[in-house]
Amino acid sequence: MTTPDVTVTVIVYNDAARLPRAVASLRAQTHENIEIVISDDHSTDDTPEVARRLAAEDSRVRYLRLPENSGGCSAPRNRAIDIARAPYLMFLDSDDELPPQAVELLLAAHREREVDFTMGAVRRVRVDNGRRTTWMPHLVRERRTLDGIAADPRLLFEHLSTSKMYARAFLDRHHLRFPEGIHYEDQLFSAQAYGLARAFTIIPDPVYTWYIEPYAAESSASISNQRHKISNVADRVHVQRLIDAFLVENGQAGLREDKDFKFLKHDFRMYAGDLPYRDDAWLAEFAEIMNPYLDTLAEGAYARLPRPERVVLELLRAGDLDGVRLAARGLGHPVAPREVTADADGTPYWGGSVPATERGRRELALTDLELETRPFSTAFFRHEITDLRPGPGAALTLTVRTYDPGLRLPVGPQRAGLLLSPGRRRLTVPFRLDPVRPGVFEGRVHLDLTRARLPLQGFDGVRHPQVRLQQQGLAHSGLLLAPLTFPALTARVESGGAAHRITVEPEGRNPGRLQIRWQPVGVTARVLRPVVRRIDRPRVRNAFRLVTSALK
Repeated sequence: MTTPDVTVTVIVYNDAARLPRAVASLRAQTHENIEIVISDDHSTDDTPEVARRLAAEDSRVRYLRLPENSGGCSAPRNRAIDIARAPYLMFLDSDDELPPQAVELLLAAHREREVDFTMGAVRRVRVDNGRRTTWMPHLVRERRTLDGIAADPRLLFEHLSTSKMYARAFLDRHHLRFPEGIHYEDQLFSAQAYGLARAFTIIPDPVYTWYIEPYAAESSASISNQRHKISNVADRVHVQRLIDAFLVENGQAGLREDKDFKFLKHDFRMYAGDLPYRDDAWLAEFAEIMNPYLDTLAEGAYARLPRPERVVLELLRAGDLDGVRLAARGLGHPVAPREVTADADGTPYWGGSVPATERGRRELALTDLELETRPFSTAFFRHEITDLRPGPGAALTLTVRTYDPGLRLPVGPQRAGLLLSPGRRRLTVPFRLDPVRPGVFEGRVHLDLTRARLPLQGFDGVRHPQVRLQQQGLAHSGLLLAPLTFPALTARVESGGAAHRITVEPEGRNPGRLQIRWQPVGVTARVLRPVVRRIDRPRVRNAFRLVTSALK
């Protein structure tokens, strides 16, 4: 048999439906001299039958079935490495794909210069809405060859093993295999590969298509999407400790601050947005696992974080679980704390008192947020719904409390507006915010969702209302945070002749905004939307413009 140039391993477990798509993406590669190993982690569905059929259709496909389920990705990858015949190796998950030129481009980079592995860009595709983004685009923007990870430690953020093509000789020389029996194996394997590689090449071309299912059922969600499990936290921290030990053993302890920053900015940050939704028992277990490890991280790693993230970390380390929930809402957005306290020197701190410890004062100081002086359009306010009452039809009465810790708003009543834009036309509902005490305002707004002007074909989607404030001709729009526990409210309405089912609910993730969902029903869904979709195509629009232009 001809020796293949590259072996691509497809790992699979109970994924008979998507396995053919993954294998088809390999059979369509522009570089054809490849070996395809389907490594089955002892599936119990129709995967074996599907895999055998695929192997029968193409002589390049081999089927490997593990004698028992390993519960992870490492064992099926390692068993495939053992039988791989090619000098270069790649890995693919059964729910993803390789772009047609992935193998050709990565192999060409190997042949251009002898390196230990090559890597390229990863395209992420959201299954729910089709949105496409590039994973860590700043790291793969240009073609370059690096003589080791120290040349650019930021690459520790790009810890996917599937975006790379490895020289088999490199893996064998260092006895490098995927760690079995643990989750987040990619992070440890990639850290070791980066640390051991003498040289590796980065190309800007897409070499992997990663399908993301953010709303997958918990039973089928990927390991990264099982953050609700406290064991998931323990697994992630355990892997970090293994990476730390490897860096020391490999003489690369100098990378620790960069690696710690990656952990805080990526790994911890993945949990931070969920913290407002966790109960006391879960948060206490989370702190028990996380805090001892946080205490080992380099201070310089904390200093590189945005201030709101440092606040959440410090409140967790200090055991203020209620404060953690409060501070974690709105991370990544200009959402203010409810309260700020200044010391004798005028330094503002998060919360109702000046921190008692030196670390607390360093981490909770809000001076760099410029609460009092930053431009009004980017100022920090906090808008919370304190009461939500349904009215007739699709009407709501909201009590909104606005916190202004920087005292940017003048004393007295404030004119505000609630903004909502289903479709292309914005609905603005004016209301008044009255002062409660310095820096705190409250008002009521009556929102009738039937007043929202929808397109003829209706609107199918989700919107999050915003609160707009104005001062001296300047405007500020901010998130409207909802109570996290109110039950979803549903009503059927007709607006402009279009029938919809409208659902009002808390967002359920990240900041927890007020969320309004429109779903066309009846004739709108069955007739109007299909007709408008056929008409509203580029060719039809262009033909219409051409005809109207000729008639002028």
